[in-house]
Parts: sequence; structure tokens; C-alpha cells
Amino acid sequence: MIRRPVDTGDPDRLYTVTGGRSEAQDDLDLVSLIVSECEPARGMQSEHVRILELCRHPTAVVEVAAELRLPVTVVRILLGDLLAMSKVTARHPRAASAVADLPDSALLLEVLHGLRNI
Repeated sequence: MIRRPVDTGDPDRLYTVTGGRSEAQDDLDLVSLIVSECEPARGMQSEHVRILELCRHPTAVVEVAAELRLPVTVVRILLGDLLAMSKVTARHPRAASAVADLPDSALLLEVLHGLRNI
């Protein structure tokens, strides 16, 4: 995959990318998975095109931000645009309904030790 550089340092650029908006419409979690529902179309904003390309497979919001080298708040705004146009879908993380549904801490420690040993 070819990586295209994105200018992240210029506040004017970020203002232009978001159309002057500073808050996202949708409440996306950092680990919400985004999936493209279509191919990019001609005339689409370049950042929207990149998101659609990146999200052909489920991709977390934080990963999209890292790949685009843009702040998460900016990416959330862009994802809100795509959600409103039905170009992407979001799969929100499922919260445990009760403490009893959470994994045992001893099991989690064993998994952590196992991962460290790999």
C-alpha cells in the first residue's frame, strides 16, 4: 500500500479538512471499528478517500488517525461525514452488562505473562 503524506502541523490545513468544524457529530469510541461500505467516488475529499481505502477491513478509529497522521478529533469529524453519507459503518465496542461478565483478573494476568514470553 502506498502511503501518502498528510500535513498535520498547519492549523489552517486542519481547519480546511474539517470545514471549520471542531466537534464530531457522532460519538465514536477510540476502539470503534469502522468498515467501508463502498469504493471512493470521484470528487471526494482526499481524506475521505484514504479512510475508505483504510477501512476495507474493520479498522479502529485510533488506527485510522494514526495512519492518516491526523488528530483523533479531526478523524472523528471526517468519520461523522462518512457515517452521515452511509459510506462507512461503525461497530461500537460492547460493554459488559455486569461485573460478573468481565474476565477473571487471574486469567488476564496469565494471558499478559504469556504474551510477554512470546
